[in-house]
Amino acid sequence: MNAPHTMFEKIWERHVVATRGENEALLYIDRNLVHEGSFLAFGALAKEGRKVRKPRQTFAVADHYVPTLGRERGLAGVADPEVRGMIELLERNTRTHGIAHFGIDDPRQGIVHVVGPELGLTQPGITLACGDSHTSTHGALGAFAFGIGASQLKQILATQCLWQKKPRTLRVTVDGALAAGVTAKDVILAIIARIGTAGATGYVIEYAGSAIRALTMEGRLTICNMSIEAGARAGMVAPDDTTFQYLEGRDYAPRGAEWDQALAFWRSLPTEADARFDQEVTLDGARLEPQVTWGTSPEEAAPVGARVPDPTAISDADKRAHALQAIAYMDLKPGTPLVDVRIDRAFIGTCTNGRIEDLRAAAGVLKGRKAVIPAWVSPGSTAVKRQAEAEGLDRIFREAGFEWRASGCSSCAAMNGDAVPAGMRCASTSNRNFEGRQGKGARTHLMSPAMVAAAAVTGRITDVRTLLR
Repeated sequence: MNAPHTMFEKIWERHVVATRGENEALLYIDRNLVHEGSFLAFGALAKEGRKVRKPRQTFAVADHYVPTLGRERGLAGVADPEVRGMIELLERNTRTHGIAHFGIDDPRQGIVHVVGPELGLTQPGITLACGDSHTSTHGALGAFAFGIGASQLKQILATQCLWQKKPRTLRVTVDGALAAGVTAKDVILAIIARIGTAGATGYVIEYAGSAIRALTMEGRLTICNMSIEAGARAGMVAPDDTTFQYLEGRDYAPRGAEWDQALAFWRSLPTEADARFDQEVTLDGARLEPQVTWGTSPEEAAPVGARVPDPTAISDADKRAHALQAIAYMDLKPGTPLVDVRIDRAFIGTCTNGRIEDLRAAAGVLKGRKAVIPAWVSPGSTAVKRQAEAEGLDRIFREAGFEWRASGCSSCAAMNGDAVPAGMRCASTSNRNFEGRQGKGARTHLMSPAMVAAAAVTGRITDVRTLLR
């Protein structure tokens, strides 16, 4: 009798084309997503005289380098000639190979990890790859989704398959109802603070428990997005009615009889009772508070009511050394209450927190208030931007003093010029707070959209719950 299977094992086994050694398989890849950074893989393909094997299964999005200002001018609004060349090269490569391309002027343009789910390209049970580490986002819909490098992208473009070592499985169970003001971003920051940035290295995480099931699809996407920050190969949430309702009617979702067939398959995917995981972690969601990072790693996070830790009290030598370096870079003093830390900039957006639910949450805090520091919003996609404008959220942001910009990766990695000045502190909804991540010398504090809005109107790290009351 076969042993019970986890969701990941079911998807993995369905996609194995061949095996070698004890732990490596050639996997069939259902969806392949590319952006401007794919030019190296396309160049290598051309050098070998190869064509894209299955162009209808690859989709291209301009997101990493596109500017968020001046977009009404289209490509002519891209001031940097090198960036403009990358955007044009993506257009040429996709046209040459017959690949669907959501370019800078396309109404479906956006950050690749926002566009994939909202168009229905991401579906339960598929394998999905993209040349970006936060591809784990798509696992929120029950897909096995992971980031790849240029050589791996070339292999997928040429063969629609990829050699992969089979990861181990880790289940993170979060039970209990989240309190008001506590969001998916707080949940994942708490998880990473608990297990560390290497805590899931070599694993695929399945998120489970009543707190996870109660999340909207946007919340689940946030959770899975930051799985890579715990070292995981991928993050996943089992598909359920929330998933199916989200997908139904989207551009690339099945329709009619095909929808019924897909639904039957999707319902078979969740982990079976008594299936074993290689590791288990549990958290009490009811005890969680809004989180904020104080250091230069996502694991250096704490509840907003905490203080900057004293590195000398950290027993692990490596973590102690990193904390000492982080506190020096962030210009903080041990023992300082986090709510006393001044903030210079505020940014809302990215593939972590640039969806409509995120913008609504921030606007709910900002309504009737004014930002006291420079702040800006870059919606996760052009479609999200249109929806927010239809709901009047853009007016709330503007009246609060925020810049309302176009869609793109923006200040997540500052590749498009949306940088934070050296020495400035930024309250950010992004996913990484490494040294220089938002610009040379920039200091990043990760938090939820509502927490960023609270910081913008107070000029310091603020417990958003005090404003919600």
